[in-house]
Amino acid sequence: MQLEQITKQVIEVSKQAGDFIRRERKTFNADKIEYKGLNDLVSYVDKTAEGIIVTGLEKILPEAGFITEEKTKNKIADQYNWIIDPLDGTTNFIHGVPSFSVSIALKEYDELVIGVVYEINLDECFYAWKGSPAYLNGEEIKVSKAPKIADSLIATGFPYYDFTKQPQYIELFTYLMKNCHGLRRLGSAAVDLCYTAAGRFDAFYEYNLNAWDVAAGIVIVKQAGGHIVNFSGGDEVLDTRELLATNGKITDEMLQVIKQYFV
Repeated sequence: MQLEQITKQVIEVSKQAGDFIRRERKTFNADKIEYKGLNDLVSYVDKTAEGIIVTGLEKILPEAGFITEEKTKNKIADQYNWIIDPLDGTTNFIHGVPSFSVSIALKEYDELVIGVVYEINLDECFYAWKGSPAYLNGEEIKVSKAPKIADSLIATGFPYYDFTKQPQYIELFTYLMKNCHGLRRLGSAAVDLCYTAAGRFDAFYEYNLNAWDVAAGIVIVKQAGGHIVNFSGGDEVLDTRELLATNGKITDEMLQVIKQYFV
């Protein structure tokens, strides 16, 4: 299997879905919103975009299974599985806030081997595959060189329905707010990860994440030279649903701080 060639095809599929989402944003009516749960929004745009993606990916790798947010097609295969978020940042999309993306990853057995994230508003496509550099619109990207938290701009995400860890989260947020260049919350974990890969952010952390939120971004951060760990410092992030992405230089310091609040 030629991962580079497959990645190029996935980029085209992501842009087809992105073009559809961009067009729909111009005429989107908030009356078309549906609720999957508390503050968990979806619309026909998510579902249609996912259909576009699934149809395109089936042509690229017919034997692969699918793990999809909107359940357009969920069928686990033995070797290859696509992990798809057709519109990461749905709440931003609905409210017209320009940070949302298409996120597509390919998993071979237990290893993520391709990641493509298309940020629709800025027409920025981030991508990487196993063994490659990370790229943004064809140009190689790398993580930042910030040596410590005090020199860093850090991204995070806010819990929107599981508030059981909110007190710890706020204490951690307060500490970092006082001890780094600043904190940002864009509303798309996929974009946060890509901005970390590109050196725009020096770290990103969040809990209660789903595989489709982060799978593609994980590949891109790693291939850009960054670190991906859970809040305990372990490698497993999809099952633990905790993720810390860094430039590799502030990982230990970030973990020391996180462990003060998330035991």
